[in-house]
Amino acid sequence: MGISATIIIVVITVIISLAAFNNGEVLNKLMLWPRRMDNPSEYYRLITSGFIHADYIHLFFNMYALYAFGRYVEEFYDEIGHPYLFPVMYLTGIVASSLPSFAKHRNDSYYRALGASGGVSAVLFAFIYFAPWTKIYIIVFPVPGIIAAVGYLVYSAYMNKKGTDNVGHDAHFWGAVYGFLFTLLFDPTHGRIFFEQLMHPHF
Repeated sequence: MGISATIIIVVITVIISLAAFNNGEVLNKLMLWPRRMDNPSEYYRLITSGFIHADYIHLFFNMYALYAFGRYVEEFYDEIGHPYLFPVMYLTGIVASSLPSFAKHRNDSYYRALGASGGVSAVLFAFIYFAPWTKIYIIVFPVPGIIAAVGYLVYSAYMNKKGTDNVGHDAHFWGAVYGFLFTLLFDPTHGRIFFEQLMHPHF
């Protein structure tokens, strides 16, 4: 068995993020910067922004979550016969989660964004799609995934509307929605197994 796509993505992201930590020019070239994206040649930022991070803590938490959930999502996609869908979902999830911010801040010279959170949110919600009652630990408290998912969406929407911090809550929200819908679309049961699991909760 070869190296998993999750490991490959984590390694590439860490390498690029570390390079950007030590080179401001690289950071500015890769981050999502809507005001500089008037030319389609700059649209690559919609995806490269997911491979750089603000600091080591930001990088660690995103890569830890990607590693923790990505391995299982890869296995799920492999079981339904589409292993290639994992990297496709992750990469397109970064783009999909970036588009609302790009559209919203087209004329904002000061707005910039970076981080893998949108793609990671897509992976997390793909995991919840396949295993809605599996416990997810929030700090030290175990919470069923489907309940944590609802709370995550409500919190992200609320904080995005409030707009009092420097966190990309809109990317978290839309990345999560995208990951769930992407998996629903490509799951051969088209949601039947997911809804059957919802009807049979276990804790």
